[in-house]
Amino acid sequence: MPGKSFIGELRQEAATTRRLLERVPEDKLRWKPHPKSMSLGELAMHVAMLPRGIIDLVSTLEVDIPDVPRTEAVAVDELLMTLGNSVELAASRLAQWSDDDLAATWTMLNDGKPVLSIPRMAVLRSLLFNHWYHHRGQLTVYLRLLDVPLPPVYGPTADVETLG
Repeated sequence: MPGKSFIGELRQEAATTRRLLERVPEDKLRWKPHPKSMSLGELAMHVAMLPRGIIDLVSTLEVDIPDVPRTEAVAVDELLMTLGNSVELAASRLAQWSDDDLAATWTMLNDGKPVLSIPRMAVLRSLLFNHWYHHRGQLTVYLRLLDVPLPPVYGPTADVETLG
């Protein structure tokens, strides 16, 4: 059942995401690597909110292109609480969906016109997981630029020699 494997992946990746968010320096939340970039606090909050945001987005089978808020975190505790709540809501919703629910066609609209129609399961893979990993990767670059030691993600980093 795809939903159960999604829940397992969500929880495993949430633990990695949590380790990264724990390293975010509170005194640098407004820092940006470039004027066109999100601030560290905006990016970290986006990473924390993404599971819930995507699950909310795909809960309805037809949606207009959303306006994604850029909320800036004010504290690491806020990021960790947001991530926890976001993951729990996403896991709960995933657990409720049958194989048929996951296979149902999901459509994104722009001014009422379809721009994308694919199975909900494909949206989850693309927007929930791949999109989440993309922004989490950005977060590792921000932390590296701030000289913050990186925890293991998929293996040891230059800062941590072992996974233990």
